[in-house]
Amino acid sequence: MLSPIHVPAGRALEQLQNKFLSILPRLKQHFRVYFRHVACQEKRSDLVSEAIALSWRWFLRIAEQGKDATHWPTALASFAAKAVRSGRRVCGQLPAKDAMSERAQQRHGFCVGKLPDYETLTTNPLAEALAETPDRDPSEMAAFRVDFPSWVKTYSRRDRKLIGDMMIGHRTLDLARKYKLSSSRISQRRFELKTDWETYTADPAEVA
Repeated sequence: MLSPIHVPAGRALEQLQNKFLSILPRLKQHFRVYFRHVACQEKRSDLVSEAIALSWRWFLRIAEQGKDATHWPTALASFAAKAVRSGRRVCGQLPAKDAMSERAQQRHGFCVGKLPDYETLTTNPLAEALAETPDRDPSEMAAFRVDFPSWVKTYSRRDRKLIGDMMIGHRTLDLARKYKLSSSRISQRRFELKTDWETYTADPAEVA
């Protein structure tokens, strides 16, 4: 639980606000740089806002101790950014055991997302297998559950991660940045993977 802060009133509060506003541009710049790698713009904006709010709370706490944080805005910004990145929020700490919590995802190295609304390959075997449509042949679905894991294991660990990211709907540009490849190479890789999957699952007589 966060300890309460005594907030001054009247002229004293106005003076503190003006002091904080004088360093706010430097704080914002620091936070924008610190969180620049967060892909989602809305999430990035939320993190910056949380860091600003946390900085203001700490600014008041420091003022209670008779000190002036305007003398070291970089240190204040650095501590606030790292705290927010670790799951600290103005209203408390993000839960560490909730799968939907960013803190839990960061600590244990996983992410939560939804299945894609569209297929990222011309034929996405995973999306098709998960689609519960009455016209799906149960034998085909059973075969997929056996063939697909075996096919994926023929690739390197890096390629397996790429395949997984493609299948949950990551955009070409995002994949290019993550894997340090060009967008054209990612598109080419999609086609290569699709072709290889079709060859892997083709009837031997057709391949011959």
